[in-house]
Amino acid sequence: MEQAQVANKSSLKAKVQKLGSTLSSMVMPNIGALIAWGVLTALFIPDGYLPNESFATMVSPMLTYLIPILIGYTGGKVIAGDRGAVVGAIATMGVIVGTDIPMLLGAMIMGPLGGWVIKKFDEMFQDKIRAGFEMLVNNFSAGLIGFALALIGFVAIGPVVNTLTEAMASGVEVIVNAHLIPLANVFIEPAKILFLNNAINHGILTPLGTEQVSEFGKSILYLLEANPGPGLGVLLAFTLFGKGAAKSSAPGAIIIHFIGGIHEIYFPYVMMKPIMFLAVIAGGVSGSFTFQLLGAGLRAPASPGSIIAIMAMTPFNSVMSVVSVLAGIAVGAGVSFVIAAAILKADAKNTVDNFEEQVQQTQAAKLSSKGIAVQPVSGINRIVFACDAGMGSSAMGASILRKKVKEAGLAQQVTNAAINNLQDDANALIVTQEELQERAKQKAPHATFVAVENFLNSPRYDEIVASLSGNGGTPEKKSETLRPEEQLPAHALKHVSEIILAHDDRKGSATMAKKVVQDLLTKESLAVPIRKSHINDLHANATSLVITKESLTQQAKDTAPEAVHFSVNSLMGNTNYQRIVSSLKETV
Repeated sequence: MEQAQVANKSSLKAKVQKLGSTLSSMVMPNIGALIAWGVLTALFIPDGYLPNESFATMVSPMLTYLIPILIGYTGGKVIAGDRGAVVGAIATMGVIVGTDIPMLLGAMIMGPLGGWVIKKFDEMFQDKIRAGFEMLVNNFSAGLIGFALALIGFVAIGPVVNTLTEAMASGVEVIVNAHLIPLANVFIEPAKILFLNNAINHGILTPLGTEQVSEFGKSILYLLEANPGPGLGVLLAFTLFGKGAAKSSAPGAIIIHFIGGIHEIYFPYVMMKPIMFLAVIAGGVSGSFTFQLLGAGLRAPASPGSIIAIMAMTPFNSVMSVVSVLAGIAVGAGVSFVIAAAILKADAKNTVDNFEEQVQQTQAAKLSSKGIAVQPVSGINRIVFACDAGMGSSAMGASILRKKVKEAGLAQQVTNAAINNLQDDANALIVTQEELQERAKQKAPHATFVAVENFLNSPRYDEIVASLSGNGGTPEKKSETLRPEEQLPAHALKHVSEIILAHDDRKGSATMAKKVVQDLLTKESLAVPIRKSHINDLHANATSLVITKESLTQQAKDTAPEAVHFSVNSLMGNTNYQRIVSSLKETV
């Protein structure tokens, strides 16, 4: 019963993250257009820094037509590639012309709708098209479906979205007038750390903020999620009062967070001590209260949420505009710091020491200095870091592993991508944060997966390099030596009909080990089935060869005493696997 509830919660969480990711994936690729529009507005409107009547004529068309069409195009492409992009853009035109307000929200509906409809059309009719008519059918289907959706958008969806937008705008106005905007951070800050930050900022706040900018010239909504103050306060507290790797890594994290704008870097510091949620919530609420009190706002979204991007989007029409933004950030950081510092000092045991287990940054240098073998294991030909938006922390994680792969002399390409853009490739190794792995597996079920807690500091990277290099375990253990009781003569494997890799909760190691053994079996033309199993779900018989780590061997023997058992230092070491496969071949 409890497992079912956990599964349902996990599934619901994945669906919410998927919806939020879909919304943000339409806006984030087009942030450049929003920034261009914001700069154009800041410079050339009558109240701008360099008023220019001719250049200012671009302001309204960009907001009314260009940005919504780009969002619709991107939304269609996320669902159905290039054909979906074209249909999504055509469909978006219907809601644009059918209303008198900027249709960012309408585009976020029509774009994916257009992509979904054309995708379903292709699934139904693609295999029924006669040879030679493919281009004709594809072009006319996209045009006619886009035409029909544009009419629907003009007549039905546009007016509905217009009404909803006006209602939301009225709601925002009520919240602003009631001085309740700071309370939004009670929900925003925890949601950010659950990897919904891009969904909130670019899927909800950006469209509403753009509507406010078109009327008032700036919007406080752009600051609610992007404020780096709460995260900065937490990192400062760990810098001064933390312990171990958490303390030593926090100063570097401050630079990446505050200047680089990669907010994900402070998420692990909060998640390792859940009571830290109080610090970021209090910092967010106090920062937003200060923004509201002083009338702060930005002309366009600040993406990423760095102090540089925020100041670039701050109106410079008065000193107070700048002061109000900096004050909100400073107050948010100060409040967050005070509470986080109190939490760390009050915790006598200071359990943040477990952060050291997640870092282990020195392993990379050891890998290079120990002269690890550089012949890659066949099968995995590319490594993809996947996160919600395919930017920020995943790009940095990919950069870290790319360096390690290069130092080890491996040929695998290391890239980063948004989860929505993943391709199902059996030869791909996909690295995700634990919170996002379920969604990633839905997009690429046949790929190999490794989950990490933190893209920027993870010992799993060295494990990946070791596995791909054909050398398991830590660098100090270049090869595994069989103890006498672990020697398996060929006759012990004579009746083996399957191989089981029994693992604990670190199933990523078993997945990669399975790939290694399967490749060795294929190379020797052996058709022995191989599967992985959690140690608690182990089912084996007398014809099963069960491979486990030393720490799990006794439990495996107690569970399946009749099976043949083999213990290894690390599931990802392949020296012993080669011996096993050679012994199996001798029995054939």
